[in-house]
Amino acid sequence: VQLQASGGGLVQTGGSLRLSCAASGRTFSMGWFRQAPGKEREFVAAISWSGGRTFYADSVKGRFTISRDNAKNAVSLQMNSLKPEDTAVYYCAARTDSLVATQEYGIGYWGKGTQVTVSS
Repeated sequence: VQLQASGGGLVQTGGSLRLSCAASGRTFSMGWFRQAPGKEREFVAAISWSGGRTFYADSVKGRFTISRDNAKNAVSLQMNSLKPEDTAVYYCAARTDSLVATQEYGIGYWGKGTQVTVSS
């Protein structure tokens, strides 16, 4: 399975961006992680296979929304009220089992990152 992420870009503080990730095959839980310059990669958001459960890092709760379309094997991340500290390379990820993609351990597939830059 290959994951193709898109939708990154440059936006001003308070703006919005929508990231999308298309999988070439069936996946289970999917999620988004990010890595800022000089920092370790961190969890951002995850969604269960059914879409019925969602999980967010405290830093993005209330601002980001993850959703999925199983018919298209795709997941999206709507990012609102963006802050400069959201600047990072964002990675789409997917598990191959029934657990939720909230940790790097157990991720079966990674997409190439997409850059998100929030200017102050």
